[in-house]
Amino acid sequence: MISNERLLFFTQLLEGIPQEDVGLLFSKAEEKHLKAGDIYIRQQEFTKKLAYLQSGIMRTFAVKDNGDEVTLLLRWEDQFIGSHDCILLNKPSKFIYQALEDITLLELDYTIIDEIMHQNPKYEPLRNFVLMTMLGGTLQMLEDFVLLNPEERYLKLIAENFDIVNRVPGKYIASMLGITPVSLSRIRRRISHR
Repeated sequence: MISNERLLFFTQLLEGIPQEDVGLLFSKAEEKHLKAGDIYIRQQEFTKKLAYLQSGIMRTFAVKDNGDEVTLLLRWEDQFIGSHDCILLNKPSKFIYQALEDITLLELDYTIIDEIMHQNPKYEPLRNFVLMTMLGGTLQMLEDFVLLNPEERYLKLIAENFDIVNRVPGKYIASMLGITPVSLSRIRRRISHR
């Protein structure tokens, strides 16, 4: 069940959809709990589940042929998570989605939401929100890799969620930034001496 506070949050996000309609959509959501280490979406799984993280951190990663793990992204409270491959491209997931902490999430089946949106055009802002959030996040990540150096990417990450460094192992943060854990340590030392 979605709280009034969360309902207001979604109503503000989904501008143009009345609160009662937002509530109707989220009545289709199911609250789920994951333990730290649980896999939410497996590699090559095809699922259109879309989740809103109420608490906890989720990591999206892939395992390279040599066995190394590469972290693509981290998601935390008040963010959405779902397989871009499945929802946007209609293909199995290339990535693994894993809980780094105990997680509480609201899960929606995007297929059901998509059907509701097709039947009633007033929900079109929700489709736009979901697709733009997924595409926007991906484009922002790509732009950051092209335009920012690793230190700037790290500073941006901690500006978005300062506590992330206390909640996520450094090796995952380093991997997401495209650097080694040793390089991340150097960046942290430089920043602490400013």
